[in-house]
Amino acid sequence: MHMKILIADQVSPKLITDLTSLGAEVVSRPDVTPQELPGLIGDAKILIVRSKKVTAQTIAAGRNLSLIVRAGAGVNTIDLDAASRSGTYVANCPGMNTDAVAELTIGLLIACDRGIADATQALRQGSWEKKKFGQGSGLKGRTLGIIGLGAIGLATARRAQALDMHLLAWSRSLTPDRADALDVGYAASPLEVARQADAVSIHLAATPQTKRLIDAAFFAAMKEGAIFINTSRGDLVDHEALLHAIEHKGIKAGLDVFDNEPGAGTAPFDQTALAAKVVATPHIGASTAQAEEAIAAETLRVVQVFITSGSPPNVVNVRTRKGAGATLVIRHYNRVGVLARVLDLLRDAGINIEEMQNLIFEHHEAASCSITVDQPPPPALLTRIAEAQEIIEVVTD
Repeated sequence: MHMKILIADQVSPKLITDLTSLGAEVVSRPDVTPQELPGLIGDAKILIVRSKKVTAQTIAAGRNLSLIVRAGAGVNTIDLDAASRSGTYVANCPGMNTDAVAELTIGLLIACDRGIADATQALRQGSWEKKKFGQGSGLKGRTLGIIGLGAIGLATARRAQALDMHLLAWSRSLTPDRADALDVGYAASPLEVARQADAVSIHLAATPQTKRLIDAAFFAAMKEGAIFINTSRGDLVDHEALLHAIEHKGIKAGLDVFDNEPGAGTAPFDQTALAAKVVATPHIGASTAQAEEAIAAETLRVVQVFITSGSPPNVVNVRTRKGAGATLVIRHYNRVGVLARVLDLLRDAGINIEEMQNLIFEHHEAASCSITVDQPPPPALLTRIAEAQEIIEVVTD
């Protein structure tokens, strides 16, 4: 079967070679813009991206598009609603860049405390300012507040513990008992973290609920001269409020991400007023050789599983919670037409099938079929299904 894979970002050359070895036609266009992507998608069955935006227009234009792979963790650059409506899988590569982001987080933390970027710039300009830049407060014994204690937050916490820092964390799923087990202080809210911490690091996904979560009230609650680090997503932070806090509270900030940052690897950057006040990097948190190799290997695995099974791993846009329907478990003899009759009865009753799996027992004489439907079948219908000789048992939840 001919399969076309379009790669719309820079990836490891080895990944391109490995994908080609699967027998696919691989087209690599890392410099394509999000605006050009709808005209390029054509008959590609799989689209692989890193930071490139995948719009509803691109998804609609992909007449054969079945799978979008985000070669990374966050999927906020992909229109998930459009993908779900069109029946297009969206899969990611979670956890592959955890260490890289945590390492940069600690790097920015130390750089903020010791003024590394400004000291370097002064030396490059011929100015020796040992007195000015010898005023770092030091991190040992200080409290690092972590907002979001997922994989990257935990990896950051472990590294901060190695610096002999105390830890305080808030996360939606964090409980006092789990915090104790992790040797992390428990905070009931982000504002509590802001009030108590000497430095704060953000590790949250970009969702409608987290947009601008770090706002003027958050910065008002922070200590004078505290450090603020963001290596997650730019739109979590009100950058006007951050600028105000830098100018009026002496907040020191390290940022790897910005709101409305460029999507290309090389592009003009217009947020220079903010960059001039912080230690800044151009969204390179996940960009190490180690992370790139791990992401390439996981991307290849996702594609391989999809090609062989039709169902990729790491899917982010398939419903995981059951709706108001029900699940039927039908044990039956493995005969031709048994399930066809069941499906006909469900159709005639106006009941839609949402999921279905049929497992065959050893010796191929019997099977068990699990069918998730959109509404509970009435008792009379269950009786009609069970009355066939080929049906062993019908059970519904």
